[in-house]
Amino acid sequence: MWEAEKITTQMKKWILEYLILSIISKGDVYANDIIKKLKDANMIVVEWTMYPLLSRLKSEKLLEYVWVESVQWPPRKYYRLTKRWQETLDVMHQVWKWLSDSVNQIVN
Repeated sequence: MWEAEKITTQMKKWILEYLILSIISKGDVYANDIIKKLKDANMIVVEWTMYPLLSRLKSEKLLEYVWVESVQWPPRKYYRLTKRWQETLDVMHQVWKWLSDSVNQIVN
């Protein structure tokens, strides 16, 4: 069982980063909205794992954030991709399609 958990964790790590970047690529997004979209797709994520991941992606210059003021709530960070990584995400999409097609061909 331990091996299955280890494999799942390793595979999910890259896929989770790819999905987060894909969600952010569609427009500025609040962290809780990212979590909701991932949960809606059965990619269970808890806040205590999301914020360190977003922080690491920011430190790696994959994304940036802006503060948005509101009368209804305290200021919120909205994340967006940096211009450089929008182009890289396009490559990630191509790689994902190739990998997924190849795996499906072999597994099915």
